[in-house]
Amino acid sequence: MLEEQIQEDAIQRLKRIEGQVRGLQRMVEQKQYCVDILLQLSAVWGGLKKVGHSILGNHIKTCVADALTSASEQKKNQKIDELLEVFDRFMDYK
Repeated sequence: MLEEQIQEDAIQRLKRIEGQVRGLQRMVEQKQYCVDILLQLSAVWGGLKKVGHSILGNHIKTCVADALTSASEQKKNQKIDELLEVFDRFMDYK
């Protein structure tokens, strides 16, 4: 479960990203310079990456840590497999 501060920070960052995406849409509609659009896309990706890392860190500190201290080997293995899948998906964004 997301810690309250992580949740608040993520919501604020996502609202900023939402505004950036709307700005990007306008830039494309107005046929602005390609490099300017690409730089704004990079800023959006960077913002999303920060949100993702924050939520991933929270997940590791809470859900994964709880599972690893659990007596259930099945629960431990399930969480490790889940985490590896998340890492694989994150690597595709780099």
